[in-house]
Amino acid sequence: MLAVNYTSLRDNMKEYFDKVSDECETMIVTRKNENMVIMSQSTYESIMETVYLMSSKPNYDHLMESISQYKNKKGKRHDLIDE
Repeated sequence: MLAVNYTSLRDNMKEYFDKVSDECETMIVTRKNENMVIMSQSTYESIMETVYLMSSKPNYDHLMESISQYKNKKGKRHDLIDE
């Protein structure tokens, strides 16, 4: 995670935004009152998708069971169905 102050961000905005975008970096902009977070849209959307998937107990339990099966090599291979 990258941390910069507001003045540095203002003076070097393109470079910082390129770094956030190109390197999937999250940037904290430090301020007197409250800090701000800058991230790429793809990073934000990924986080929101994870929050959504984990938001219900049944869905969370199903995902954890699936991950456990995968890690324990208990998954099943299926052929794709042609339309």
